[in-house]
Amino acid sequence: MTTISPIDVLLYVPNLIGYARVVCGACSFTLMIFTPSRWVLAIILYVVAFVGDLFDGLAAKKLNQTSIYGGLLDMITDRCATTGLLFILAGEYGVGDDLVPKMYRSLFLFLIILDISSHWCQMFSTASLNQHHKSSVANTGRIFLVNWYYQTYAFFGYCCVGTEFLYVTMYVMAHYHAVEDGDAPYHLIMGRVLKYCLALFVPACFTKQIVNVTQLCS
Repeated sequence: MTTISPIDVLLYVPNLIGYARVVCGACSFTLMIFTPSRWVLAIILYVVAFVGDLFDGLAAKKLNQTSIYGGLLDMITDRCATTGLLFILAGEYGVGDDLVPKMYRSLFLFLIILDISSHWCQMFSTASLNQHHKSSVANTGRIFLVNWYYQTYAFFGYCCVGTEFLYVTMYVMAHYHAVEDGDAPYHLIMGRVLKYCLALFVPACFTKQIVNVTQLCS
């Protein structure tokens, strides 16, 4: 029987992908804060880090390299990425002493607190059972919506992807400035695309917050 050492787990392929996600996320936030003019590159790096979540999961299943550490790394990376982007958005939309900026700051703060607390409870409760937080065994007996969320891939994907891309869309809208010929077809099309993205992703984000509340209560 092969003995797996802690070093082996640290060097699992899914975990290596996880480390790359951390680097991409850190570089993305650095650009957003210090060189906002490079917002396109910042968004590309953020999306690469986000998409990496899919590939580390696939690698874990394909190579049978699942571990509690890998699940924890995955969860922490996701939470830090979402928290970081919401923090950035608070700086983009929450500047000023008027009511609207204050409401934006309150909204982003609420989303951060709910996201971290609900996922921490999920991670802690399933880790105590020595199970991955997305496994069917770990979610047996929980509130129906939580169980359905983790076991129905299409629903899970829409909520997660839609929520993250709503935040990405909001960041793009904060930095996308039409040039003087604002009536040019390119800018009209881009404006419509962003509006369609909002219409598509806002319901996903709203549903995800309901899941988070349910997960916290569960």
